[in-house]
Amino acid sequence: MKIKLIIIITLFFAVTMTSQEKLPYYEIPKMEENYSAQNTVARMIDGLGFRYYWSTESLRSEDLAYQPKGEGRDCQKTINHLYDLSNMMLRLTKTDFKQDKEKDKMTFLEMRKQTLLNLEALSNRIRLSKDLSEFTEKKDGEITIPFFNVINGPIADAIWHTGQVASFRRSSENPISSKVNHFTGTVRE
Repeated sequence: MKIKLIIIITLFFAVTMTSQEKLPYYEIPKMEENYSAQNTVARMIDGLGFRYYWSTESLRSEDLAYQPKGEGRDCQKTINHLYDLSNMMLRLTKTDFKQDKEKDKMTFLEMRKQTLLNLEALSNRIRLSKDLSEFTEKKDGEITIPFFNVINGPIADAIWHTGQVASFRRSSENPISSKVNHFTGTVRE
C-alpha cells in the first residue's frame, strides 16, 4: 500500500511539474525601442508567438478536431502546418535549433511547445544578426530566395493560420481568454 501511495504522489508531482512548465510567449517580451530591420522582423515573430500561444492554449480534443464545413484542414492539421512553417523559417534563416522529437511522434502539447520554442529561437537569431541580407538564400552566387520571401511567405502564412486556429476554437465554443490583450501583448491578471 505504501509503495502505491508513493507512486501516486510521484506521478502527481511529475504531472503537476510538467503542466506548470513555462513556455515562451505567454506575453510578448519587453524590447527597447530600436527600430532596426532585425528588431522589427523579430518583433513580428514575437507577435506571432504570442498569438500562437493564446490561440493554442487550453485546446480541447473537440477543438483540435474542429473543421469548418467544406474541404479545409481541421484544427490539428492547421497546427501541424504551423509547426512545419516554424521549421521552414528556421531552415531559411539558417537557425540551428534542436527538435525534441520527430513530428509524427509528437502529441499536440509537444508540438505546441516545440513550435513556441522554434519561434523564440528564430526571433533571437534574427534580432542578433548583423544584417537581414545574411538570410538571403544564394546558390552559385545568385539569389534564389530573398529574405522578403521569408516575410511574405512562411511568416505571413503562420500569422494567417494562427488566426484560423483562433477562429476554429471560437467556433467550437472555446474562445481565447478575454484577459489577453493582443495590442499590448500582455495578459490581465
